[in-house]
Amino acid sequence: MTNKYIFTSESVTEGHPDKIADQISDAILDYIIENDKNARVACETLLTNGLCLIAGEVKTSTYAPIQDIAREVIRQIGYTDSSYGLDYRSVGILNAIGEQSVDISMGVDKSTEDIGAGDQGIMFGYACNETKEFMPLPILLAHKLTQRLTQVRKEGILPYLRPDGKAQVSVEYIEGKPSKITTIVISAQHSDTISMKLLKEDIIEEVIKEVIPKKLLSENVVFHINPTGRFVIGGPQADAGLTGRKIIVDTYGGSCPHGGGAFSGKDPTKVDRSASYMARYIAKNFVASGACEKMMIQLSYAISVSEPISIMIDTFNTNKVAEEKILQAIKSIFNLTPAGIIKQLDLLKPIYKKSATYGHFGREEEEFSWEKCDKIEDIRNFLSI
Repeated sequence: MTNKYIFTSESVTEGHPDKIADQISDAILDYIIENDKNARVACETLLTNGLCLIAGEVKTSTYAPIQDIAREVIRQIGYTDSSYGLDYRSVGILNAIGEQSVDISMGVDKSTEDIGAGDQGIMFGYACNETKEFMPLPILLAHKLTQRLTQVRKEGILPYLRPDGKAQVSVEYIEGKPSKITTIVISAQHSDTISMKLLKEDIIEEVIKEVIPKKLLSENVVFHINPTGRFVIGGPQADAGLTGRKIIVDTYGGSCPHGGGAFSGKDPTKVDRSASYMARYIAKNFVASGACEKMMIQLSYAISVSEPISIMIDTFNTNKVAEEKILQAIKSIFNLTPAGIIKQLDLLKPIYKKSATYGHFGREEEEFSWEKCDKIEDIRNFLSI
């Protein structure tokens, strides 16, 4: 009997309320870490109708103009008119950031060479060979659709679009391999002057068909474009935004478990972020090496303890060598302490705002050091493959 199923993932645009919050938190982190590499940052943002509240804990020797940073992020996204649901000039911004707890600080700041984990927690990494980016196809395509939504808005191709939006892609799998797309859902904020008929036609032609390969669009593919029929009121005016509320969008679209910790606003001593990046780095390099076709890895940490408490892998029976041998290779090749991760992935740089939109993984850009496949030969030599 043929094993057939449909898997769905979603993405959101940079103008989605939760993503505005993520970008503000990471822009603040970038500013601080650029001026103070020893800073400790845990920054959270809340957005609602006409209000932006920034909270969290910071330990730093520098000054960050929090309000100016937040306003600039909102402006860059495109919230330049109150009719869009937010205006960078008039939004009220409250700064409620406090100092990092000394109880946490003393557990993390041991020495330059030995940094304790910033908190306990579990982190997952994942990679598969179904796309050249070593990412699951549904989340990869969903991100491409939301990126295109932003592109056609900012370039004036569809000038009636507004910053808020979502996309969802359903892919049929046969025997574990992607076969075709069955459904695409797009909700795009728009001006109140455009007809739904034109909007739907434009989205299909200028967004979907520009992004999705023809071979994946079946004859019976279903398009749901603005299913409610109207999406004029958007942004924080329609829905509150919070840092860290799109953790599945940020990672693998549900194809892999998630430990629960968000990434944005956290400096790399927080293993929620850095160890998740390292787990992706490991999984991607092993799949790229040919050791397996798919890999999930779980790392766990205890606050103040440098080495991970546990390491677990699952290659879903696609491994070419024993998983015990793969686990030995991980321990031999990769330094999994916070200090080791930070050094290996060069994480003490202002690279984080860019990661706050369209996924932290599957992007082969200079800032995304965890996407490099530079351990393939080390892995092949260790495993003799």
